Amino acid sequence: MNKIVSAKEAIAHIHDGHTIAVGGFGLVGCPLLLVDALAEHSVSGLTIISNNLGEPGGKGLGKILVQNKIAKAIGSYFTSNIDAVRYVNEGRLLVELVPQGTLSERLRAGGAGIGGFYTKTSAGTLLANGKETRLINGEDYVLEFPLIPDVSLIKAKKADQLGNLVFSKTARNFNPDMARAGKITIVEAEEIVEVGELNPEQVVIPHLFVDFIVKGVTSDGN
Repeated sequence: MNKIVSAKEAIAHIHDGHTIAVGGFGLVGCPLLLVDALAEHSVSGLTIISNNLGEPGGKGLGKILVQNKIAKAIGSYFTSNIDAVRYVNEGRLLVELVPQGTLSERLRAGGAGIGGFYTKTSAGTLLANGKETRLINGEDYVLEFPLIPDVSLIKAKKADQLGNLVFSKTARNFNPDMARAGKITIVEAEEIVEVGELNPEQVVIPHLFVDFIVKGVTSDGN
């Protein structure tokens, strides 16, 4: 199977109402080429799983937000984009706030086939309202459920033609967990090499988790 496709071909797998995981911490590790392709794609009612919603001025996922394609966002840090704050205040965006560690673990659980887990994070706070809690060893734990995106959009430093992936430093962030969790995983890779060229000890995501590969552009390390 040839996994290497254009950004437009890859994004065509996203449909109205889909839940989409998008890698990145701020703009670092965000698959910006795929986000741009999504901006050109006719789709609506998306739920976006991401640490944040891009930056002000339509940068990153902020571009999708101001196109009114996002109905709900699941993530940790949305106040970096004033447009997201405005959309919430205007009732145009539903937000589910998730602590960053819990966000990672919910994605990891989705990829590992784990039905749920208990965590002390958020116990006793507003984020635990309406959730099941359990007393374990004398402390309150909150039940959290996995996140399983319809499509994951991630960024890698290198990919071979099968889809084995290498990441760059902190640009790795949420990308590996999202790659494993997605029903369909689309990778934007700065460099695509022949099978056998990657050092197996550096491969973070094996090719079985990758459905499509899009050639990106070389960044400054992000």
